[in-house]
Formats: sequence, C-alpha cells, structure tokens
Amino acid sequence: MKYMLLVCGDDTADASAMAPVEPWVEELSAERGVRLHGHRLRLPADAVTVRVRDGEVLRTDGPFAETKEYVAGYDILECATLEEAVEAAARHPVASVGAMEVRPFWEDEDAEGGIRRLEAELTAAVRDHDVDRAMACYAPDAEVFPPAGGAEQRGVAALRKAAELRCSAAAGPVEREVHDLRIRVDESIAFGHALVRTRAALTDGGRVDTTERVTTGYRLAGDRWLIVHQHTSAANDASAVTRNEEGRS
Repeated sequence: MKYMLLVCGDDTADASAMAPVEPWVEELSAERGVRLHGHRLRLPADAVTVRVRDGEVLRTDGPFAETKEYVAGYDILECATLEEAVEAAARHPVASVGAMEVRPFWEDEDAEGGIRRLEAELTAAVRDHDVDRAMACYAPDAEVFPPAGGAEQRGVAALRKAAELRCSAAAGPVEREVHDLRIRVDESIAFGHALVRTRAALTDGGRVDTTERVTTGYRLAGDRWLIVHQHTSAANDASAVTRNEEGRS
C-alpha cells in the first residue's frame, strides 16, 4: 500500500543539530526501494490560499491557517504495512524537530487492470484496421519511436498517418499479440515492458511476422489511461514467444 508522509516543520524548533535528509532518502529510495518520490515545499509565506464564495474567487497570500507547524515537504512510500511506514517516518530527520503525518492512500482503483484493458483495446483496433479506435488509445501529444530506420511520430496526426499506411498494406486482419507484459504504476504515470508479435498478410502477396520489444509510457487522463510514449526495438528474446506458442499447440 502507498502512504503519504507529510513532513511538518516547526517554526519554534531549533533545527541546527538536525541530521541531513539525504542519507534517509538514499536508504529508502536506492537501497530499500520503499520511497517512490517526494519533494520539498517552499515556506508558508510563499503559499496562496484560494476560496470560492458565492461564485467569487477569493485569494489570500499565505497558508490556510496560521500555525507554528507547517507542511515543509512530502514523501510517498510503498510499504507492506502501516507499521513499516511508521518506522520509516520515525527515522526521518525532521521527526526529531517537527512531526511526520503518515496517511494511507485511498486505493480503490485497478490501475494495472485499466492499462491491460487499454492494450486489449489497441490490439482489437489493430486487428480490425480501425484507425480511429487505435488513435483513441494515445494522448494527443504522444511520441512513438518505431524500430531503427523508421521515422519518429510526434502527435496523433503523425501517428494516424503511419497507422493508415500500415493498414493499407495489410490484406486482412492484423494479429497483434502482447506477451510478458510487465507494468509499473506510480499514481498518474505508468511504464510497461512487453514482447509484441505482429502477423499479417500483405496486399503484395507477402507476409509480416515480427516480434519486437516495446516499452510504453502511460498517463492517467481523467478516468482512463492513455499511451504517451512508445519505443520499439528488436527483441533478443523473440524466440521465447515462438516456443511458448509451440508448447500450446
């Protein structure tokens, strides 16, 4: 489960003897892989508080409430238990002069499932030569890098042109198979790594049968995931896909 650590400073505390934060960050990030990310915040004097009353936007310079304690930064941890998150918070240097609020994320969404459904939708669109349906899987500013020798496509317009060209060259349905898809999700951003096999008959009488390593970046846009980055390269382990299929036949 993910936990938000709100790092709370105290204006009245003497922080001159406080240990540096960098070793804590290094241990939890690089060594233990518990800290996903975090950042410092500017002082409360730089804050702006916004309220809307009777349709009018009210802006106040300064924090929401005047208090000696203030949120100085945040860290996002992924821990097995609350106790593990509390232990990590207790080792943060600011805990010795301020306070650390440990709060679990509200986790009621199936992010990985949403990404897998997106990939299934793209596979169905490619099979049916449905360019509009395929483009709906990509963000407007998506960047796609095909294998060596292919032209980079920036934005949906360029991506659509390339997709239409591929569709015109195919004589029938295009089989797209995603193998060994591994997904790493971090809030609104995710990365996927997979082997993608593409097979199709061509209008010139030839056939396509390629297996490529595809690395994909996803971004959560509202309530659905979209592809924002896609990089394709030759797959050194392509034979594994063939062996798996032969084992099923």
